[in-house]
Amino acid sequence: MTTYGKNINLFLLDSTPTGRIKCTLANWTGVVYKIPRTDLEKCKSREDFKNSAVYMLFGISSDTNDPVAYIGQAGMRNIGEGILNRLMEHKRSSAKDYWTDAIVITTSNNSFGQTEISYLENKLYTIAKDVDRCIIKNSNMPTLGNVTEEKESELEEFIEFARIAIGVLGYKILEPYIEKQQEDKPVALESSTDNLRFELLNRNTHAMGVRTSEGFVVLKGSSIKPTISPSCPNNARVSREKYKSVINSASVLEKDVLLHSPAEAACFVTGFSINARNAWKTSNGKTLNEVEAEESRVYIDEVLI
Repeated sequence: MTTYGKNINLFLLDSTPTGRIKCTLANWTGVVYKIPRTDLEKCKSREDFKNSAVYMLFGISSDTNDPVAYIGQAGMRNIGEGILNRLMEHKRSSAKDYWTDAIVITTSNNSFGQTEISYLENKLYTIAKDVDRCIIKNSNMPTLGNVTEEKESELEEFIEFARIAIGVLGYKILEPYIEKQQEDKPVALESSTDNLRFELLNRNTHAMGVRTSEGFVVLKGSSIKPTISPSCPNNARVSREKYKSVINSASVLEKDVLLHSPAEAACFVTGFSINARNAWKTSNGKTLNEVEAEESRVYIDEVLI
């Protein structure tokens, strides 16, 4: 199936990339804002901040230094204030002093009713929990609500556009490390090098991994060496400490782990310094080095043609 590009417009409301940003997509009624906590008051004059909306609060946990997020909704109120009033409540709350930025998802025509925002809040929460990139601070799962099949189809399409906008604004909370259709490919499938799986076998370790645009993902179910040797690079040591909570008593990963590079991933798995480009191999024995050399040759051949 052909993949088409998307036309995305980013408007810097304060003429700076660190201020408020408005994101819209061609042929989409949705509007997504990134608002720093310190700039909320600047939104008082914006009419669309009186609308109903779904929102996300982003910050860092003071206990673990992990990224955290809260997902909520704001409906129209009798006082004429919608999303802005709700965000100001969160700003005043000592229980939510962790967040530094808000993502607001609304529409240009204020078409969200209570049914729509409840559905969107539930779906965004569910996707974020499944993706598991950060700690979700909601104490309860939002109620789904009842929508018709026609409305459900419309809202699911809205979510797909919202995911793009949220990602463009710098938050990958809804983006899995590996797309499902790629994750479900068998290890032996090597007709294409895109998202090809690699294996690392070393003594008592057997890990699986995939290159991505963000780095290298060591997959759930990989077994890793329980101890770390003195030769283990510091970045892999730091990652071992960071992800120790997802390594069970049998030294098996209980979730996918994103590392910066194949080298860091290999050292993370083995617990010592190792030549990652030769250690990571496809199921038919090609090393990562050989795969990338082959990719370069294909590129050169295509350019020459």
